[in-house]
Amino acid sequence: MKAPLQITFRNMEPLPVVEEWIRKDAEKLETFYESIMRIHVAIEMPHRHRGKGVPYNVRLDIRVPGGEMVVNRESNPAKQARQAGRTELKKSMEIATPRKDLRATIDEAFKLAGRRLQDYARRQSGYVKTRELPSSAQVTMLQPDKGYGFLTADDGREIYFHEQSVLNHGFSRLRIGTPVTFAEEQGTKGPQASTVRIVGKTGSRRPMAMETVAAM
Repeated sequence: MKAPLQITFRNMEPLPVVEEWIRKDAEKLETFYESIMRIHVAIEMPHRHRGKGVPYNVRLDIRVPGGEMVVNRESNPAKQARQAGRTELKKSMEIATPRKDLRATIDEAFKLAGRRLQDYARRQSGYVKTRELPSSAQVTMLQPDKGYGFLTADDGREIYFHEQSVLNHGFSRLRIGTPVTFAEEQGTKGPQASTVRIVGKTGSRRPMAMETVAAM
């Protein structure tokens, strides 16, 4: 990535696996806005906490031309356990759960940062929709690990899209050849799909002769 990245651990030892999660998520931010000047990520474990599980605070400070964005997120292990159908955290999971909670909190913080950067880029470029009605296309390239892909519209144009643009959390269901409709907008690097809707059942049309591109 182009922008300098600084990672700080507070009240805890640095964790290489967490640093790797952060680097991967930080690289994705530049697909939303390419002029990021600096990213500082702070992971903090409070000195004192109650209950089972370990809460973490995740803070992102992102410097952009003309300002700075701040995103704060805090993990809640007990709440996440209840949402997963567990009434209490089992002893056998007390070691494994904290990192899982931390990963989810980091991802949530970066997704929110991505949406804010995208909005910021639209405001800077004088965002104007170029199409009012949805257009038809097929998925012709996917980068699952990096969270984006390309559509080929019925008029032959290639259109970039991000996983967050796929409605109903449908990015994981996409395959090469999946028919979709999309709304187009002007991004920082050209036309992109602001919303992507899967048409019918995944795989209902014969895939085009292309392959999924594996992330490097």
